[in-house]
Amino acid sequence: MIQTNHHSGAVDAPTLYAETNGRTLAYRSIGNGEPLILCVRFRGVLDVWDPAFLDALAKTFRVITFDYSGLGLSTGEASYDPRALAKDAMDLADAIGLDSFYLAGWSLGGQAAQAAAILHPERVRKLILIGTTPPGKVQHGPEAVFFERALKFDNDLDDETVLFFEPKSERSRAAASASRERIAQRKAERSPVVPEETYLRLLGGDAGPPDELFIDRGGYRDTLASTSIPILVISGDHEIVFPVQNWFAVIPAWRTLHLVVIPQAGHGPHHQEPQFCADLIASFAGNIE
Repeated sequence: MIQTNHHSGAVDAPTLYAETNGRTLAYRSIGNGEPLILCVRFRGVLDVWDPAFLDALAKTFRVITFDYSGLGLSTGEASYDPRALAKDAMDLADAIGLDSFYLAGWSLGGQAAQAAAILHPERVRKLILIGTTPPGKVQHGPEAVFFERALKFDNDLDDETVLFFEPKSERSRAAASASRERIAQRKAERSPVVPEETYLRLLGGDAGPPDELFIDRGGYRDTLASTSIPILVISGDHEIVFPVQNWFAVIPAWRTLHLVVIPQAGHGPHHQEPQFCADLIASFAGNIE
């Protein structure tokens, strides 16, 4: 029987384990509302989410975070192909008995969430995409500074400010420091960081570099243009990995797309404005059909 505990906050939520299809997926669950599964970013594990964002979401949802196969505390074969990551999310949902759910993803996790919604549209109630990219060829690629900082094994506060916030903004720099401190609050059962050799190997695999991770193999862009699943995209106005301008190109065709741009923000708008983004997601889930 799968252990559950929905009463803890993000900082002290117990790590749970689901056995599914020959591997063990580590996950955490907080809150008591309708289920919301979160797919994490490149190099991400359970403990890169800002607890303030998770706790704010947990006022409305049962918030489920997890480690992808072979990464963090999960076993199995690691991959950065969004379709493999989507399978992780769906297998976890099966293992913990969720027929349908809200699905969100950050960065690479946003690509995984899109793949899951395309492959299993009957199970995804609404789709929330943070700091990510639409499928297929895009006009605007990552800035060079992303590669300079993202591939360093040990990211300090300055690296994180450049990667996830807006260094030119005093407000954003302060938010970066505050978010880093919140993330460090958890002491017990921390999920281990992804080793450098692992993420470099996965980047060099079938998926390719970050700007090519979401090759439109199956007509994904057209599928999402016609989907009935409501889609919310949240992006910073200075998104150095997946520039927000790439979403402008799909707005005329995607009939369910809602796009919100956070000013003076970067690749982690939900860490800069955790309460606002959580409120936005809750409103979107409750009011948009």
